[in-house]
Amino acid sequence: MKGYRIHFIRHAMCEANEEGRYVGISESPVSARGRRELIAKASEFVYPPADKVYVSPLRRCVDTAAFLYPEGYARVLPELREMSFGDFEGKKMLDIKDLPEYKEFIKGGLDNPPPNGESLRHVVQRCFEALDFIVKDMMKNGYQNAAVVTHGGIIMNIMSCFGLPKYPPNDYVCDFGEGYTVLVTAQMWQQSGAFEILGMLPYSKEEEQEEDF
Repeated sequence: MKGYRIHFIRHAMCEANEEGRYVGISESPVSARGRRELIAKASEFVYPPADKVYVSPLRRCVDTAAFLYPEGYARVLPELREMSFGDFEGKKMLDIKDLPEYKEFIKGGLDNPPPNGESLRHVVQRCFEALDFIVKDMMKNGYQNAAVVTHGGIIMNIMSCFGLPKYPPNDYVCDFGEGYTVLVTAQMWQQSGAFEILGMLPYSKEEEQEEDF
């Protein structure tokens, strides 16, 4: 049965990340350190090929995708944006850790959004919408490989909610410029809304030689 590979990649470190700030739907450019680290990873490791690139609309993702796939056929998907942290956007944890509303937020839960922010339930729903579009677009156009450049939180929830084997979101934390490769078939997606997690990326040059794309 025909399988399709999707490579989920977290954007390069941005300035707000470096400063330890909550950055969801706010714009923050890739930092100088982020650029250096991404260049180093692209030099030392191998990022898999992609027939099409799907990307979050936020600039840190668009710029990362443009660097890794300069000739890639890109499609911006608003559903791939990071979670909105509402009143906590741009704030450092140390500055808000004693606020009652912050203490309530970090208890977690699908329906426990930050003040004026987005619930995890809504994030998961739009992640499914993005995935469903990507899988169907790949099948319709015959794309064998696709790259998805998005955010750490989005990748964690996509892997946890739709990936096999099943693990909690925190088990899928990945560093900047890193992520996971998954394999999906038409039957798997249509029957279960799921995919198989193959492993982390980027690959070592030795691993890349062993891959059969």
